[in-house]
Amino acid sequence: MVSNVKIQYTQLFINNEFVDSVNKKTIPVVDPSTEEVLCEIQGAEKEDVDKAVAAAREAFKLRSPWRTMDASKRGQLIGKFASLLQRDFDYIVTLESLDNGKPRTEAVVDITMTIDLFQYYAGWCDKICGKTIPVDGNFFTYTRHEPIGVCGQIIPWNYPLLMFAWKVAPAIACGNTCVIKPSELTPLTALYAASLFKEAGFPAGVLNVVPGYGDTAGNAITSHMDIDKVAFTGSTAVTINSYNFHIELTFIDITISKSQFDKVLGYMKKGKEEGATLVFGGEQVGSKGFFVKPTIFADVKDNMSIATEEIFGPVQSILKFSDLDEVLERANRTKYGLAAGVITNDINKAFKISQSLQAGSVWVNCYDIVTSQTPFGGFKQSGHGREVGEYALQLYTEIKTVTVQIPEKNS
Repeated sequence: MVSNVKIQYTQLFINNEFVDSVNKKTIPVVDPSTEEVLCEIQGAEKEDVDKAVAAAREAFKLRSPWRTMDASKRGQLIGKFASLLQRDFDYIVTLESLDNGKPRTEAVVDITMTIDLFQYYAGWCDKICGKTIPVDGNFFTYTRHEPIGVCGQIIPWNYPLLMFAWKVAPAIACGNTCVIKPSELTPLTALYAASLFKEAGFPAGVLNVVPGYGDTAGNAITSHMDIDKVAFTGSTAVTINSYNFHIELTFIDITISKSQFDKVLGYMKKGKEEGATLVFGGEQVGSKGFFVKPTIFADVKDNMSIATEEIFGPVQSILKFSDLDEVLERANRTKYGLAAGVITNDINKAFKISQSLQAGSVWVNCYDIVTSQTPFGGFKQSGHGREVGEYALQLYTEIKTVTVQIPEKNS
């Protein structure tokens, strides 16, 4: 049974070792299906983030084992890590399902995609290259794509290990070091993955995992002066205080905690109060766990809360429209633009809609198709930058131009 799975790691992972937090404070991890406490994890705060950043900075120093490692060797380490994930696949799937509350069938998909992503970026390590540029004069000019440095990364609860992969895989493929904060609600698979990083042979300090609350560990990462880049997936309510960052706002309909459970039910209540027609659902399922019945509202207006705000729960709003131009104008009126989908038999409408919608991804006659090779990110308040695929490599490298004077130039 899932409830009998052994939880092996509950400490912070800093400099290739599992350690207690400085103040020894712990955070309860709750099973969302039963509301029972699974375990207590060490909760990182500013002092712990400082230690993790120092370890990552040391690992990134010039002439360190990580900086002097051949790119092909980096790829081999990432590939070895992917093989360890595959070796422990059943355990990791079970742990993800237990910690996050999603069905095992969904966890299988997520962990499969996680392994695929690390394998994909393992192949990129020795293919990140610059160009020679034929400049005027007796000069030889070329560009280098260099790692940025220490990357602070914050991930949400909806896809715990997959979001870990989205952040860590391209960063280390480019030669960076990472300090990553998984959600305090779902930290268990990230901590287990950290143990596999060490087993795979990564040098100390390349990966550091510091689960903790957003207002302590999260703020310590986003405001840290020795972090070179911040990558964040979460809520628009969070402010990033960094010159170099990218944000992705991605969620699925899972009620992960009591506060989120209450928030979803609150939106359902507000939908009825604002005049929408409840067609189905709109209530809690059972008396234990944070289960909400899938909910459909009809007669929804553009200005209703359930149409303008992100609910992060299983709520579908149905809005009527008169023609294609109207629906495009209304769809683009929102402040968000992560993804959109269209179902049609008309190829002309498919192209018009896909070109007109202000969204980072548009799916035609399908939905939620995300692969390791394709970029993912949003327009407007749904994000800055693109993750996954070749495009993600641009987020984790700086371009340097090198010009060398030469005595003579020949074509």
